[in-house]
Amino acid sequence: MKTVLRSAVGLGATLLLLGAPSAFGQEDLAPGAVPLREGDVIPFEQLTKIRRFLPEPFWANRDFFFYEGMQLEIGPRQRDYTPPQVYREATERHHQTVRLGPDGSLEGYRAGQPFPMDAIDCRADPDAGTKIAWNFVRRWEGGGGKASFYYSYWDRGEELPLYYEGHAQGVSLAFRPEPQYDKNEGDVFRGEKRYVGAGPTVEAPFDARGIMVLTYRYKSSYGPMASAKNDDTWVYVPTLRRVRRISSAQRTDAVSGTDFTFDDLFSFNGVVPQYTWSCLEEREILAPINTKVRAYPYNRDHNFGPFGLSFADDRWEQREAVKIRFEPRNANHPYLYKDIWIDKQTLEPLYSFAYDRKGELWKVIWHNHRWSEDDFPEYAGWENVPRPRDLAVVSDIIANVQTGTGNRIEVWDRNGTPLKSKGRMRRFLDVGRLTKGR
Repeated sequence: MKTVLRSAVGLGATLLLLGAPSAFGQEDLAPGAVPLREGDVIPFEQLTKIRRFLPEPFWANRDFFFYEGMQLEIGPRQRDYTPPQVYREATERHHQTVRLGPDGSLEGYRAGQPFPMDAIDCRADPDAGTKIAWNFVRRWEGGGGKASFYYSYWDRGEELPLYYEGHAQGVSLAFRPEPQYDKNEGDVFRGEKRYVGAGPTVEAPFDARGIMVLTYRYKSSYGPMASAKNDDTWVYVPTLRRVRRISSAQRTDAVSGTDFTFDDLFSFNGVVPQYTWSCLEEREILAPINTKVRAYPYNRDHNFGPFGLSFADDRWEQREAVKIRFEPRNANHPYLYKDIWIDKQTLEPLYSFAYDRKGELWKVIWHNHRWSEDDFPEYAGWENVPRPRDLAVVSDIIANVQTGTGNRIEVWDRNGTPLKSKGRMRRFLDVGRLTKGR
């Protein structure tokens, strides 16, 4: 996670899609097909209207996500969610110096979008997938952030007692686009080696209350694999009354017996050079990109469908998207590959599909988002960023289509407003904070 903690039985044979769009372009509507219009409401009985706008594996496993009584609202098509001026100006100033290095590493990066999307040729450029992956990692997410979180576990429609509830904080320490950091080359603190520090504090259930996590990710993780420094992570365990170190290798292990790994957050929360990347497809798809819902912590009782894994009672929008694939360089990784659909304008994740080592679909991961400029008073501006213009992920859902289990991470109040002073940043980043007063 960069700034916050994030987040059904399989259908069997894969279904053929009616009118499936061809790669690299939106296919003309089939004769008699009705185009989607803003304000349309799609009930369960009319799902075929949206079939051609959904990724194939998602439609094949639609019983997890669509249900009788749902009311899916069609929002505006390709609304403008561009990031703030300070980020766009940083892109313009610095992208000429950026290049790919060994292992797909990132060299010469300072701030903004490393590789402007309008200059990437998905079909002809063999490095397009890697460039888009870096754009995804460096997408605009504000200057830090905080959120309340609720992490629930589901088994064939039943919410199990395994859950975590609490709050999380993050601090962006490097590659900052705001002018006040220019003298430090984008670093908050001179000579900074980390680029983010983040971690949650668990408040419930009772037997997990007081667990605290702090993770550093380092700038060197942008470099070749041989020189990259792994994450440092510390966990305070109240029952032991001590802080423990966690191996970075555990990022691809399931979190506390759930279906989620740390690197599944936001569809990808890993280190780019540890994977090979390819760009597979570009087309318009339908996704929940700007929610009307205010669930946890505002409302604990919102209906997420009979499996607890659905955003079908919300607003969805048609978006130009690109599909990239990663393949782990590590032969012990649990995935053979993962396909990720990313919004081309904002670089936010829409859907991803993880395949096991046998090449069979294992997990469907998808997300909901919230636009900072629409009734989001918790997300205030800060120095040189008067309007945050952040399309933030506010919920991750994962469905294990092989077992029928799943997880939902809710952070509906998530925002990227940075801490107000460097002193507060230092106190948050202090590992000793995990045990003070305990």
